[in-house]
Amino acid sequence: MRIGLLGTGPWAQMVHAPVLEAHDALDFAGVWGRRPEAAKELADRHGTRAYDDVDTLLADVDAVAVALPPDVQAELAVRAAGAGCHLLLDKPVAATVAGARAVVRAAQEARVASVVFFTTRFMPEAAAWIAEQKATGGWFTGHAQWLGDVFHGTGDHPFATPWRGDKGALWDVGPHALSVLLPVLGDVRRVTAAARGPRDTVHLVLDHVDGASSTVTLSLTAPPEAAGADLELRGTAGVIRLPRGGDAADALARAADELIAAARDGRPHACDAAFGLRVTEVLADAGALLAGGAR
Repeated sequence: MRIGLLGTGPWAQMVHAPVLEAHDALDFAGVWGRRPEAAKELADRHGTRAYDDVDTLLADVDAVAVALPPDVQAELAVRAAGAGCHLLLDKPVAATVAGARAVVRAAQEARVASVVFFTTRFMPEAAAWIAEQKATGGWFTGHAQWLGDVFHGTGDHPFATPWRGDKGALWDVGPHALSVLLPVLGDVRRVTAAARGPRDTVHLVLDHVDGASSTVTLSLTAPPEAAGADLELRGTAGVIRLPRGGDAADALARAADELIAAARDGRPHACDAAFGLRVTEVLADAGALLAGGAR
């Protein structure tokens, strides 16, 4: 599969480009970025071509991997699908529900495969745990904490990007928590409550269709000593915790494998753009509650 990379930021440099270059089933055909000089530097580093025009890249490849802010990603994903490219997307799919719906519609109309890189879902131990807890059922409640320290200090963190500063933890790490809670506890029937904590920290209460409830705490401004992710379920099977650990590069390679399989088989992936849309809808509902002054 010939694949192009859209984006040149830290995630593209640290994870996407090395994985695309090393993957045995991919031909890393080129890089496009909003800053041509950054695209050239990244392309040269990985022995591929820098494209000045994104539509030229889309015409030359079978698929694209996207490492861009969500509002930019949504627009380009629609164009890529229209050009017949399969989509390896980052989370969140878009910054708005309308943007995410446009991506889903474009992928469906073009009949291209899509996989959204919810990192935890592609870590083998975590993926096996999710499948096992989904099959077990009987869950009463869940609690997820995704606490980052991206904006705790001086702002020199590599992921202290403008879109994260604007959208905050809800939109950056919220998708990670939801990507685990939804397959295990069922879809979110309602965001029951949303409250603000210190700085960008938010607390959510979710009502799930299978009868369970969950709470979620998210932050990008936690002290480094408090940073980390944890998810706990309680139910008839007892108390179970999500195994942590795993390598993001290995997870992206697995996501690429699953995109190739979805493109070959024509079967929707569990983490496709439609699932990304559902996550975006839950984030938007929580954001609306927060904007309404909930605390």
